[in-house]
Amino acid sequence: MSTWQVQQAKAKFKELLDKTEHDGPQFITRRGEERAVVISIKDFREYYHGKLDFKTFLLHGGPKFDDFKIERDPECGRDIDLSDTQED
Repeated sequence: MSTWQVQQAKAKFKELLDKTEHDGPQFITRRGEERAVVISIKDFREYYHGKLDFKTFLLHGGPKFDDFKIERDPECGRDIDLSDTQED
């Protein structure tokens, strides 16, 4: 991986693309701070292959709950009186 200043990346864009294909991701800096990464289309497709948006993930590939079991405590808790005992 190499680091390119913005001006250098602009001036040698073809070389930047070639290095991306052969040497992997290339970092672009501006005033010494990393601002972007250029990756090959192959790397991009490998990275995003099979990635789903959240809705599609939940509808088609999300977590399976087929064997999910909820067990309740057999203790029912306290008894409460629901009869209307209110006197006027």
